[in-house]
Amino acid sequence: MEKRKRFPKIDEASLLETMLAAPDELIVVVNKNGYIENMSQAYGDFLGIQVQNAIGRHVTEVIENTRMDIVVKTGVPETGETQDIHGEKMIATRIPIRKNGMVIGAYGRVLVRNTRELHMLHDKLSSIEMELNMYKRTFEKINTAKYTVDDIIGDCSIMQDLKDSVRKVAKTNSNVLIMGESGTGKELFAHSIHAGSMRRKAPFVCVNCGSIPEQLIESELFGYEEGAFTGARKGGKEGLFQMAQKGTLFLDEIGGLSLPTQAELPLPMQVRLLRVLQDREIQRVGSNVREKVNVRVVAATNRNLYQMVKKGEFRSDLYYRLNVVTLHLPLLRERKEDLPLLIQMILSKISKKESLGAIEISREAMDHLLRYDWPGNVRELENVLERAINFTDAGEKIKAKNLPERITGSMVSRTVMPLKELMENTEKDAIKDALLRCRNCKAKAANELGISRTTLYEKMMKYEI
Repeated sequence: MEKRKRFPKIDEASLLETMLAAPDELIVVVNKNGYIENMSQAYGDFLGIQVQNAIGRHVTEVIENTRMDIVVKTGVPETGETQDIHGEKMIATRIPIRKNGMVIGAYGRVLVRNTRELHMLHDKLSSIEMELNMYKRTFEKINTAKYTVDDIIGDCSIMQDLKDSVRKVAKTNSNVLIMGESGTGKELFAHSIHAGSMRRKAPFVCVNCGSIPEQLIESELFGYEEGAFTGARKGGKEGLFQMAQKGTLFLDEIGGLSLPTQAELPLPMQVRLLRVLQDREIQRVGSNVREKVNVRVVAATNRNLYQMVKKGEFRSDLYYRLNVVTLHLPLLRERKEDLPLLIQMILSKISKKESLGAIEISREAMDHLLRYDWPGNVRELENVLERAINFTDAGEKIKAKNLPERITGSMVSRTVMPLKELMENTEKDAIKDALLRCRNCKAKAANELGISRTTLYEKMMKYEI
């Protein structure tokens, strides 16, 4: 065994001399009778006395409210005690000095000169702690599953099978791919999977892949280091994968990974995402360090990824990595037997939100709703019912006249109007209604419609809204 190197011991006198010479140290040393033997220059300056004039005097004559004389008598140390000096509350420590078991003096040191500063610091720290707790609660509220499988409305056989699948899939850690047209409830299913999983107490983080500009998607998903690029936040930033640690990351509009437009993710990002799913590691922009992540990925798309793979638009290896479990959500017209139940649920939700009484619907209006094909699915149904309520007098039932013309004329429209035109008219009406409800706030309207602001602007230009 290698012998430990021997170093010369620190001279006690030199140590004390160094401490006494420190510019901010308020130190005093007394003998066993309470007479001052040493005092730091800083303490002398604070007391307004020459150090040489203080040495040799009894400590009670020099320092008001001192207990140094008591400590040398009792041999009991006093730590963190309050002491009034010059009208200021201070915190001092007094330690007896022993030799061969006998008290030969005492060492005193002022730890905090002004307790007001300490209280101010405490108040500031308390304020910061409260703010951090507020942000934590906000984060938890935002990044928490809002729905469970019980919130999925539908009694038809298709929906019952899907709900059974959700309950089973939720118990695993497998990646899930949810496929369905816009408005079929993909996000609802993603929430339900997380809420039913062992990860439910961890974050549930949602990201719309189509709403993040191409140049930001990498830093948003994986985070970045300080100075990684112009405008990078001081201290860097966590990515969405890190935010979802031990929880679930919901990648909506995953089909946008193939589209090289400004509002969608570029094709090369598929490679990065695949690597993360394989290795369970992320690397921040501007960093050479790879960090482990424990995240379950649930993806959703309204596009046919299998056809995109065949066309070379979507990587097959990423597709199969995401497509461990697939849930195919039905169109609303494929489960019309659920319409009365859905209508009742939506009317109840709107009534609660707007503080209205019970909202009823006439038989004629219900017949029109049942005959309509609902190209916009449940989202269109919600839009139509909310619009109808706005045009219904208080206490009155929703009547056929309160419904959009495309609904009441649906039997004629289906045979005369091409499907593309019908869907465009539906979309145009939905955008107009959303802008009206949101008082022309584009961001709110886009969020309500479930599309990005870029997509909303494009459609407004298309329909000249």
